[in-house]
Amino acid sequence: MQKIIQPNSAHCFACGINNPIGLKLRFYQTAPDEVTAEITPPAEYEGFPGILHGGITASILDEAVCRAHMGTDPEDTQFLYTAELNVKYRQKIPVGQPLKVVGKQVKRMRWIAYSTAQIYSADGTLLAEASATLVDLPNKYGEKEREELGWKIYPE
Repeated sequence: MQKIIQPNSAHCFACGINNPIGLKLRFYQTAPDEVTAEITPPAEYEGFPGILHGGITASILDEAVCRAHMGTDPEDTQFLYTAELNVKYRQKIPVGQPLKVVGKQVKRMRWIAYSTAQIYSADGTLLAEASATLVDLPNKYGEKEREELGWKIYPE
């Protein structure tokens, strides 16, 4: 499967294209049950000198576990929220270096979904991983709500 870009929002901390302090993550569908993103976190997101803050790491993983279930059609996105996120920090994550983020679907049952996510260094070393339980937002977002979110595919 070729990689297909997913929609982004305008202001979300993780994926908001217009959020001046956000991560601006762009996810791509790379398999029917998998998404990927790349990020080089700047020093502004460090905890200890040179090391990515753990809360930012969790935010990246949180976005990836949800994205694994969202698809690529902005008009047919099923939005989910995280009910539980379990993070394992395997190694220090450097700022200023490229990272690969992968999110994968595990299982879907009615309004509950399960997925995993990983963050890898450029050489493929696993740096952090998460597993999550997700829940569908109760209302399907219509055109007006998507417009308020700025939910669309933005040019790269």
